[in-house]
Order: sequence, then structure tokens, then C-alpha cells
Amino acid sequence: MTWNQDYTPPAAQPNSKPLPRLAGETTADNPWPVSLLSEKFHMAVERWPSVWVAGQITQINTRRQGSAYITLRDDYQDIALEVNGFGQFAAAATPFVQGDRVIIHGKPNLWMKRTSLSLRGDAIIAAGAGGSLKAMIDELRKKLKGEGLFDADRKQPLPEFPHCIGLVCAPQARAEGDVITNVRLRWPVVDFKVTHVHVQGEQCPSDVIKAIAQMDADPDVDVIIVARGGGAFEDLIGFSDEGVVRAAAAAHTPLISAIGHEDDWTLLDLVADLRASTPTDAAKKVVPDVREQMQLINVNIEHMRMRIDATVNNETRLIEGYANRPSLTQPLTMLEPHQRLIDDARTRMRIGLTRILDDASLTIEKAHASLTALSPQSTLNRGYAVVQGADGHVIDDANVVNTGDQLTMTLKHGVIVSEVTTVTKE
Repeated sequence: MTWNQDYTPPAAQPNSKPLPRLAGETTADNPWPVSLLSEKFHMAVERWPSVWVAGQITQINTRRQGSAYITLRDDYQDIALEVNGFGQFAAAATPFVQGDRVIIHGKPNLWMKRTSLSLRGDAIIAAGAGGSLKAMIDELRKKLKGEGLFDADRKQPLPEFPHCIGLVCAPQARAEGDVITNVRLRWPVVDFKVTHVHVQGEQCPSDVIKAIAQMDADPDVDVIIVARGGGAFEDLIGFSDEGVVRAAAAAHTPLISAIGHEDDWTLLDLVADLRASTPTDAAKKVVPDVREQMQLINVNIEHMRMRIDATVNNETRLIEGYANRPSLTQPLTMLEPHQRLIDDARTRMRIGLTRILDDASLTIEKAHASLTALSPQSTLNRGYAVVQGADGHVIDDANVVNTGDQLTMTLKHGVIVSEVTTVTKE
């Protein structure tokens, strides 16, 4: 904005005595108002000439069409300058990203409402990547990637239900409160072991390396979170240190990187087992939500009950089916077909045996009749006699009998013993 916008000159303000013309004439009884001092600053800055300035972009915002806001950092000292511009300058700044070295032409400008000094840019050109922080980090990234430190197969899975979380962060940092508060809202039973470190500056890398090693050696720690809130690009440089990256890669405990905001990035993000966009996001990813878990448990319990009920009902129906079978309600019906089979078999057997006995009796009767007809007794019964010699042999030839032999004659009834007196031989 220009120096006179939204500004009422002190001389036009009612009920005020004349103000000193020079700063040296001000007193405690007659001071300058802030607006007048800001105006004096603005008038002085307006007389400054335009300038070419070189530095590295640590923040850039060109999202609003036609405007660009840049934070330009000195290449060697921790000094930064705000640069803004519009129109052609904004269009020219659009291709640049965080970490680029640029040369900007502009005129110093003071925004009176905040009395803040900036450079109103009107031209921007690339200064080359050589020697820039982004270029150095990119070279280190390529080197470590070539060693396989960022490979996906090196990533360790996070524990599903961690008991203790190791937190590496700055003392009294908002990131610490964000992580602990959000974790305990989701999973109240978890414990924390917190190690405070410098999260920017020269001490940052060594502190973080030591903290990671300490947490990794602690058997109680299930997972490590390295957290830091947002900041300028150069403020996060410590988390792209080679020693920090190698310490994270060597850790056996799963490690989460939660550095800065969504748009911020460090080499620690690439080597970590999980990258969270913010410390709050890390809290959401490191533990489950107890409410979701309870809901899941309740759903599973309901499924179990439904399955058990279905199984019991099926078994009940099966048992009822067995119990209602005629074989159980009227057990004798099971024997009826077998009884009928036995009865039929007995009948058939009785008939068969009767036929066998009848046939045998008939055969015996026939044999008996034949034997009776052929037996000597039958012959005797017809009036014949059997003549036997003294030796018991049957005499059937008169030639073998001599006079005086004693013969025995068996008749139908009785036996006669006689002596041969006469033999007529043929």
C-alpha cells in the first residue's frame, strides 16, 4: 500500500497540540504517535534506490494469481528478506520453487500498517543451482538413494498397538503437545519417553543423532517419532544432515518423520519408515483410534453372536429332525420290516422242510415196499421154506445133499430140523 492510504496526518487530528518537527525535539510530554514515525520511515525508504539482490528462496507463494510472496535468505548468514511483487513479477516468479537461488531487482518498500520493510520486486532471474542448499541436499539425496537407504523394502511396519512411544522434539514445542495430546485422545493407555533436542541450528544434527540412538537402544520404546513444527527451508536443514539420515536408517525401531507441514520436506522423510505430514498427522498414524477399535470389537462380537446363534439353531433343527424321526418316536417300526422278513423266512423254511420230509417219507415208503416185496420173509409168507445145511449155508441144489445130512428148514412160522432119507439128483 502507499504511504498515505488509511492514514490521517497528525496535524489534522482534533484536540492535539503541535507535534515536534524533528525526532530530536520529541519529549515524554510531547511524543510522536506511531503513525507519524511510521510515515517518517516510509518517506525515508521511498528515497532509497532500486537494487539487485541475490539469495536463496526459502518460502514462495504464487497461489494467488497475479501476486508473488517470497522469503529470500542470505547464502551465508541467517538473515532473510521479504519480497513481494505483482503482475509481470508474479508471472516470472511462478516457475521457481523453494531452495532455488535467484537474483531479484526491486525497490525497498515499507508497509505502514505494520511498519514492515520488504522489497517490491519487479524482475527475477535464476542465479544457478551451484552451491545452493537445495542443490547440496539434492546431491546428498542422490548419493544416499544410490546406497539403497530409501528403498521400500527397508521400511519397517509400525507396531499396531504400541505400548511406549519415543518422541524426539524441541523443549516446550507445540509439536510435543500436538503429538501427546492427539495420541492420548486416540489411545489413552500409551506411554511416552520424550527427548528434547535442538531442532534447528548447528546443534540440531548431533542432538537428533544422539536422541535416535538413545531411543533405539531403549527396549521399552516400540516406535520413534521425530517431530518439529513448520519453518523456513533453512530451518529444517538439520533434518537433511547425512548423519541424521544414516542414524535413522540404522535404527531397528520403526521411525516416523513428522517435520514441518505438508509442503515441507527433508531427507529424513525419505529414510523414515513412515512420513507424516505434520506432528498431528503422526499422532493419528502411530496409534489406532480407541473408538474405532471398540466399534470394530463390537461389530465382531455381533458377528460372533450371529454365527453362534446360527450354528445353535442349525444344530437344534438337526436334533429336532432326528428326534421326530419315526425310528425314535416309534422304535418298533424299525423292527417291523426285519420281523416280516424273519416271519417270511420261517414260513418259507417250514414249507420247505415239510416238503423235504414228505418227499423223504415217500421215498422211505417206496423203499420199504420194495424191501418188503424182495425180503425172504415175503417168500416164506407165500408158503416157501429156506433150507440150510448143517453149516448154515442155504441149500439150493440137491446135488450137494447126501442121505443122512441134517437139514434145517425155516418156514413162515417156525423152523424144522430133519434128516435126509432120500435125495433125487438131476
